[in-house]
Amino acid sequence: MSYLLILLALLVCMGLLDARWKLFLFARPLAAAAVLLLGTGFFLSWDVSAIAAGIFVHRESRLMTGIMIGPSLPLEEAFFLLFLCYQTMVLFTGALRLLPRRRPTDGNKP
Repeated sequence: MSYLLILLALLVCMGLLDARWKLFLFARPLAAAAVLLLGTGFFLSWDVSAIAAGIFVHRESRLMTGIMIGPSLPLEEAFFLLFLCYQTMVLFTGALRLLPRRRPTDGNKP
């Protein structure tokens, strides 16, 4: 259960950063929600493929809830992937704001 609570706390913190500077979900909610759902779905399908191939295996831990959303796929994995996608998009949109905008220069002008 501890792992899920940590992931939820991290999602809330990322949401607070996003809300403060309107970087992703708070800038364009519908588009951002679609990106999060598609990204999380993509990585979940990747996990399912890896589980089927025997690459990923689940080991019991007292830090987890024990709730499985699929064979060898714990609930916490879905929240981790959601956080991973959200964090990436907040970092990306934040970097776009912080990096200086470069204007194309015309090399032909004297």
